[in-house]
Amino acid sequence: MNSNTQPLDDNTRARIEAMVNDNRVMLFMKGTRQQPMCGFSAKTVSALDSLMGEYATFNVLEDPDIREGIKVYGEWPTIPQLYIDGELVGGCDIVTGMFNSGELHQMLGLEAPDRTPPTVHITDQAANMIREAMQGHPGIGLHFQVDAGWNAQLNLAPAQGDEIRATSNGIDVLMDIATAQRARDAKIDWVESVHGDGLGVELPMAPPPVKQMSVQELAERLGSDGILLVDVRGADERERAVIEPSILLDKDTLAELEAKPKDSEIAFYCHTGKRSQGVAEHFRKQGFTNVINVAGGIDAWSKEVDSSVPLY
Repeated sequence: MNSNTQPLDDNTRARIEAMVNDNRVMLFMKGTRQQPMCGFSAKTVSALDSLMGEYATFNVLEDPDIREGIKVYGEWPTIPQLYIDGELVGGCDIVTGMFNSGELHQMLGLEAPDRTPPTVHITDQAANMIREAMQGHPGIGLHFQVDAGWNAQLNLAPAQGDEIRATSNGIDVLMDIATAQRARDAKIDWVESVHGDGLGVELPMAPPPVKQMSVQELAERLGSDGILLVDVRGADERERAVIEPSILLDKDTLAELEAKPKDSEIAFYCHTGKRSQGVAEHFRKQGFTNVINVAGGIDAWSKEVDSSVPLY
């Protein structure tokens, strides 16, 4: 232990041990699974989300004692930290490396990952521009990543050795396992936009974007068959004001919703529409095709639909 590190007090150690021992898969991260607050946490969540529906997380940003204590407990200086079966696996780089090699699947008792390269299409113009960029840089390849939010990224870098490799128009495309599943029939083209010319990506596998619903539209739909309204705020906020009929999103409700058919129509609301957008995006990442964010949240509902609902 570093001499500058504060010792771990018994209470914090007991809290950490309880979480690590009570949950087979436990991730200490910045932010929540639905809304990671750093790129490393988001990348780790993306890997785990690709493998399993349920696992436990703890947002260290909400608890300074755990935030610093977990570094001492595992003798690991950074966050996120993943524990499986009570043992520290590591941080973002180790987790993603094990994910791509298949070691993480094995540790979790899952089938070996499908490493079949997807079909990827690179247009002639895009291929010419990529070759031009590669000139004078031997050993580099075109890396293609599609994250859990279906955001695509392309960059040139040396191969790491565990990527899945597809070929189109004479160019090798290097992908991690999660990207390979999301990139089927992807098209890489050279496109013009207001931001300038560059590579663009079309992803046929991507689910539809989260729909935005005004509070007036919600008022017309509430009580009709099909739509389910979910309150993503905490219980304390719900006691102050609520849109009825709606259900509170807690751990049990989350599991019930994730088990629903992927075409279920689910609308999410919060105070102003920002937190609910993040939760809706989480369900979109899980493959739900009919998720809705209530724009403006309960604040807009009170101002524009039902003034008897208290403002706060």
